[in-house]
Amino acid sequence: MNTATTPSTDKVYSPDTIEKKWYQTWETKGYFTPSGSGDPYCIMLPPPNVTGHLHMGHGFGFTLIDVLIRYQRMCGKNTLWQGGTDHAGIATQMVVERRLNIAGKTRHDVGREQFVEKIWEWKEESGGAITCQLRRLGASIDWEKERFTMDAALSHSVREVFIRLYDEGLIYRGNRLVNWDPVLLTAISDLEVVNDEEDGFMWHIRYPLAEGSEHLIVATTRPETLLGDVAVAVHPDDERYQRYIGKQVKLPLTDRLIPIIADTYVDPLFGTGCVKITPAHDFNDYVVGERHKLTPINIFTPHAHINENAPKAYQGLDRFKAREQIVKDLEAQNLLEKVEKYRLKIPRGDRSHAVIEPYLTMQWYIKSKPLAEPAIAAVENKQIRFIPENWNKTYFQWMNNIEDWCISRQLWWGHRIPVWYDDKGNAFVGQDEADARKRNQLSQDVVLKQDEDVLDTWFSSALWPFSTLGWPNQTPDLKTFFPTSVLLTGFDIIFFWVARMIMMSLKFTKEVPFSEVYITGLIRDAEGHKMSKSKGNVLDPIDLIDGITLADLVEKRTYGLMQPKMAEKISKNTSKEFPEGIQPSGTDALRFTFCSVASYTREIRFDVNRLAGYRNFCNKLWNASRYVLMNTEGHDAGSMQLSLPDRWIVSRLQKTIEEAHAALAIYRFDQFAACLYDFTWNKFCDWYLELSKPILTSSDSTPEMLRGTRHTLVTVLECLLRLLHPIMPFITEEIWQRIAPLAGVKGESIMLAAYPQVNPQCVDKKIETELEWLKNMIIGVRTIRSERNIAPGKPLPVLLRKGHEQDKTNVKVHQNLLFALAKIESLNWLSDNESPPPSASTFIADLELYIPLTGFINKAEETARLNKEIEKVQKEITLIENKLKNPQFVDKAPAQVVAKEKEKLNECQLLLSKLNAQLQQLLIFP
Repeated sequence: MNTATTPSTDKVYSPDTIEKKWYQTWETKGYFTPSGSGDPYCIMLPPPNVTGHLHMGHGFGFTLIDVLIRYQRMCGKNTLWQGGTDHAGIATQMVVERRLNIAGKTRHDVGREQFVEKIWEWKEESGGAITCQLRRLGASIDWEKERFTMDAALSHSVREVFIRLYDEGLIYRGNRLVNWDPVLLTAISDLEVVNDEEDGFMWHIRYPLAEGSEHLIVATTRPETLLGDVAVAVHPDDERYQRYIGKQVKLPLTDRLIPIIADTYVDPLFGTGCVKITPAHDFNDYVVGERHKLTPINIFTPHAHINENAPKAYQGLDRFKAREQIVKDLEAQNLLEKVEKYRLKIPRGDRSHAVIEPYLTMQWYIKSKPLAEPAIAAVENKQIRFIPENWNKTYFQWMNNIEDWCISRQLWWGHRIPVWYDDKGNAFVGQDEADARKRNQLSQDVVLKQDEDVLDTWFSSALWPFSTLGWPNQTPDLKTFFPTSVLLTGFDIIFFWVARMIMMSLKFTKEVPFSEVYITGLIRDAEGHKMSKSKGNVLDPIDLIDGITLADLVEKRTYGLMQPKMAEKISKNTSKEFPEGIQPSGTDALRFTFCSVASYTREIRFDVNRLAGYRNFCNKLWNASRYVLMNTEGHDAGSMQLSLPDRWIVSRLQKTIEEAHAALAIYRFDQFAACLYDFTWNKFCDWYLELSKPILTSSDSTPEMLRGTRHTLVTVLECLLRLLHPIMPFITEEIWQRIAPLAGVKGESIMLAAYPQVNPQCVDKKIETELEWLKNMIIGVRTIRSERNIAPGKPLPVLLRKGHEQDKTNVKVHQNLLFALAKIESLNWLSDNESPPPSASTFIADLELYIPLTGFINKAEETARLNKEIEKVQKEITLIENKLKNPQFVDKAPAQVVAKEKEKLNECQLLLSKLNAQLQQLLIFP
């Protein structure tokens, strides 16, 4: 046992008093480090941004990883959870730049070198917030091996990969279209672009033919980009325009002529069937332009102002000011056919919120197809398995249509591209300038200047599975833990991270990075909406653990919002949803809630109300443990005899152990949680503990029977705690420290104890059948008592009829338990032909059970009570039926809300049927 900490003896479960204590113990004692024995098992933490704070997606995904890590550790694996954080180029640079802005400076005022130094200073001061929160979550990460993507060793790996790819001709520099953020002044990835629908307009513009008086009408949502048009395209089979193909039109507001081309890209049914082609400012147009060998014309500066390639009248204008002026000029020249309101998706940067421009600029690229081919084969030949398997299609769809990867970013924070240029523009690569000179035999007389750009953050993330373990050096960790075992991540980054890790690992290690990829659903709120600051529905996992007042929650959700109406709406909705704030639940309850919803679905609705249920589950386990301790501590050991309930709970325990292993083998965390919940609450607490009470208190129990039940109480609870530990680490450790010695189990910590395995010799189907009979008898009596509103403690006479010989044997053998748990006053058998007196009845298979009700209920009062209940239920049914007949409700309410009302109607109708049956039965009583 662990002597460094004293287990709690509190009557009430208080998670805040035990969580910090046990986590510090585990970390201090080095329990998270690999054991050095057993088969290796390794999971890579998807590295959160060093700037970040734990959000619900993190809390959900990291809980599932920790469940697997703790489970495999207890199963005897040499287990490593490799942790670390990502340098998060744009996000981190923005945080530090804002701090400079407050002081009235920009990064350009301090210069690149000093700015990067300030970021490192900030990282040391504030960059560890998320790792502290991970500890709160109970994450058993090996913190001694924690990595950061900008660490010296990982930076060396990044440069090594760049150099090798460059030397093979797989990295090149080219002038291509990218997502350009005109505020941050950098290219960004598709993942950093948010495409939401907004209100806009469709302008129909007349493009006059070069010859004659005819014109083509071209519809566009971005009239300012017409200044960069190089063609008008029509579909080759569109009869309306076939005679124009090969001719030219006058580009409005310019002195240029552009060709009319035919291309199947054009949808003849959309708009007018004529499409302006602007290769420098539209991704689809860029592809069309390449097919037709059209020269792109870039009309924007990096700040999205009109540049010198456009007519002088527009040069220097902001793009949206230029739009206004161009529309006015088109109207003035009678070139505007019409304007229509139009809903369209607007691409905005997720950090700057600026409208993103497809922008033609010089960037560094990786040739992706040669890397993708072996990565595709690895999934096709089952070296890597996606779970659920349907995500294979998503992976293949992207990989089979992969484009070259833009890896350069116009930032100062990140891995600077390891390329140096001489004054003629020749490029040289190396780990540093000295290495570049050495590789290329350049003298010190040659002046070199390093590339200003940094690498895309996803570049270093793609190397995470092997760079964190020491590659390119063949370290012991790399040899032991690579390839890793499984990756857990969301479907939204299959392209950006999962596929690239597979490509890079196969390229540089000749091995897949992991054998399985478990794709989790994305966490939504209870109504299925995405959690976002603008919706005001964001939840912080730490707030769910510690609790938060309504005032603090409202302040948190509205902080920084510039729109008063939005803040007011969020405040109102929050007050309605959480009128008393959020009550503390503790980490274990939150972890159990996360696991309970972790199915194979694409989206996961998180209802905070479920937390209270799992907090109650923790209380149930805590109180059950106190009962066990009170009845076992200080009692003698020796020979024992197991009762029917003892043998039943041990047999049922084996089934639960089997179900737990099976659920985790297929990553069904919801089934894992469900089987443990069911056994703990329904089998162990609700039945076995109740069944043990008559044995422990009866004068008829022999010393051997008492020892048997006490032994079963502690051994089953000890085993149950080990079953629960991966999902509820804190409460199980606290209780186990007291229970394990009583069960004869030695060890310092439950997390180092063995995970339970099925003992086939303990499985007894006959015993399980016999106890199910006993349960059904007790439930039958209790149900009649409840339905007839008879006091729980009132002893009842019971009459039995028919049944089988085994029923009579069971009644005789288990009479003490029946009388105690069903509160039976007397129990007698009727002959098969003997009629019972007016009674309430139920059936246990062929056995008829009657409870005479004369003297137990007041007929008039019970009739009045039932009629009142029936009237209440009928009103509820009418209300629901009217709601479901209303088209306004059925057509406009969310599908899940309608389904819930239908379910409620069905429940009410069943209840009404039962109440009417009870009323009819009551009428026969004298």
